[in-house]
Amino acid sequence: MVVAHRWLKPFRALHLYFGVFTAPALLFLALTGGLQSVNLHEPSRGSGYTPPAWLASMAHMHKKQSFEVPARRPAPRMSAERAGIVPSANAATRTHDQPLPAAPKRNPWPMKIFFVLVSLSLMLSTLTGICMGWRYSRNRRRYGAALAAGVLVPALLLLI
Repeated sequence: MVVAHRWLKPFRALHLYFGVFTAPALLFLALTGGLQSVNLHEPSRGSGYTPPAWLASMAHMHKKQSFEVPARRPAPRMSAERAGIVPSANAATRTHDQPLPAAPKRNPWPMKIFFVLVSLSLMLSTLTGICMGWRYSRNRRRYGAALAAGVLVPALLLLI
């Protein structure tokens, strides 16, 4: 039993400093993931919405680990055969003139709302963890250094 207690203190310290170091990245990913789940990072077809540049670049950082958002390619033009104007030679002819039954459309909003709530709760939990860790930390310099490193290391890695 004494051997198990000997390892408890270093593991708690390791857990604390790894958690503080990764907290800024966790906040960033939770925020950008929540915004992406409601598609605020990309323009929607048929509407005049264009996302702010900062939001598009943050979403691109979340997905591709880079701020350089590539220019969107125009939508491919449909050929006459694909549009259904000219039947292809090997296309099967339909015996009925009835349209195919449409698959029932699913409403994505309940799941989107759920993921936004998960994102918000993850951010709130992380922020309260940072505050509690700071409040009850015995060595605030080491704690602050781990938190600063969690912000600076990813910023420096962007330069490489």
